[in-house]
Amino acid sequence: MAGQSRKWMILVATIWIQAFTGTNFDFSAYSSEMKAVLGVSQVQLNYLATASDLGKAVGWSSGLALMWLPLWAVMFTAAGMGLIGYGAQWLVIRNVISLPYFGVFLLCLLSGCSICWFNTVCFVLCIKNFPSNRPLALALTVSFNGLSAALYNLAVNSLKPSSPALYLLLNALIPLFTSLAALIPILRQPPLDPLATDITKRDQLSFLKLNTLAIITGLYLLFLHPSNSLKAGYLFSGAIFLLILPLGIPGVVYARNWFKQNIYSSFTLDGSGFILVDADDLELHKELLSRHNSVANGVTLNYSDNINSEDDNIGGNVFLCEALIEKDQLAMLGQEHSARMLVRRLDFWLYYVAYFCGGTIGLVYSNNLGQIAQSLGHSMMTSKLITIYSSFSFFGRLLSAAPDFVRTKVYFARTGWLAIALLPTPIAFFLLGALGGDPFALETGTALIGLSSGFIFAAAVSITSELFGPESVGVNHNILITNIPIGSLVYGFLAATVYDWSAVSGLGLMADSVVCMGIKCYFYTFVWWGCISLLGLVSSVVLYLRTRFAYERFEQTRRSSSIGSY
Repeated sequence: MAGQSRKWMILVATIWIQAFTGTNFDFSAYSSEMKAVLGVSQVQLNYLATASDLGKAVGWSSGLALMWLPLWAVMFTAAGMGLIGYGAQWLVIRNVISLPYFGVFLLCLLSGCSICWFNTVCFVLCIKNFPSNRPLALALTVSFNGLSAALYNLAVNSLKPSSPALYLLLNALIPLFTSLAALIPILRQPPLDPLATDITKRDQLSFLKLNTLAIITGLYLLFLHPSNSLKAGYLFSGAIFLLILPLGIPGVVYARNWFKQNIYSSFTLDGSGFILVDADDLELHKELLSRHNSVANGVTLNYSDNINSEDDNIGGNVFLCEALIEKDQLAMLGQEHSARMLVRRLDFWLYYVAYFCGGTIGLVYSNNLGQIAQSLGHSMMTSKLITIYSSFSFFGRLLSAAPDFVRTKVYFARTGWLAIALLPTPIAFFLLGALGGDPFALETGTALIGLSSGFIFAAAVSITSELFGPESVGVNHNILITNIPIGSLVYGFLAATVYDWSAVSGLGLMADSVVCMGIKCYFYTFVWWGCISLLGLVSSVVLYLRTRFAYERFEQTRRSSSIGSY
């Protein structure tokens, strides 16, 4: 029983780490002051945001570090990188030290890398301590990363609301203190003993309770806004209490029998919202498909190691859209793809475009929230907008688990849910383009973008695992997220160019650190971003049409095996 209690302590520690290490989400809170202190243009400021995202592209280095260092050492190395990266930026913005622009760029790069190292620590802890329920553990903890900006916003408002630079100081210190708080649970990890089936199922009920508590935490941060520093302090203390509350789980372990008899029987938890493919189900699925020659729903699919297939049903008179949907379809879920095979697959590039034009564009929008609020004359709303984006991103991440909680009653392919999740993004951008000056429209658009991008970020690993193989997910997902720094550069450069052009067109001269005021500063950006996100939506719909047969086949196999086991 002590081992069971310790593993829940580790989960709580992982929640703390994720909740306080999403420090890249509050960039927009201090970006305007950083721009003024450095005396740079909007394009140059965009490069700093890109540097933070570029740090994620070298996050693979944390995997190498784990080959030589214990987990706690990797965690404190991440905290050290954040301490140096954000701490030095705070000294720059406070005019304590002076650094060239390239030096600040490197600090942003180091800060972004620290976030990836923290994420690696959390993933390893969840996978190692919850082998039977690791999808539930990962989905829950990753969701809390979306609350970071809201938590830091409360912390700053409780200390000194008029100092945006304080975000940088807290970004440097709080992850270090969180690492210290998580150290003891990490050092006292329980032995890896196999769990009985009934224990695994009862753990799922605990995850259901934790998800309920997570929803309460998100609603608390979303709807309670402080009017002064004193109230902000009380609200921040309440948020900390909600984060500490899961420590009661070890005590709940002893009361599980009552919950099992009265509540648990009414819930069915067949799977998770993070990784749909179960290893045993997947192997059975592959075996049955190989016996049936991969023929289903009237479509013949011949899958080979070279990822080349021909559909004899496609003739010269078939419409182009039918050829696009039917040619080279996936025969089954979970087929392992090497990196070379991956980049030759049409499904991967449809997925890449959907992510690039959906989740990534939402992240770039959050990086520009400070300038957007300032240009639209709503500078006082910046903190509120950051909280709205953060909270709805959190809810979007939690919603990514919902499809599997209802899949026994309503089953829909994961790629179909991805397409649905992308729908709010173009609606939000066109709304901002039309009514961006209205505060309610600005809040609504920010909420929709946060909800959409949060779902995509949380569901991405599961979709990668399902489509291209669970064993290759580490490498393949890192290839997928190369779109984040690329998108940060491209979309940010587009927004910054329109911003600077709109500013200097009224001045008649080019100057550094110009401030653009009015809807014109972002109108064309919103329109362009809306059109680009429509492309992502179309790409996701095509991906769904191409993969739905593989999903349906997998679900039929799973249900058949479940019936046969009784």
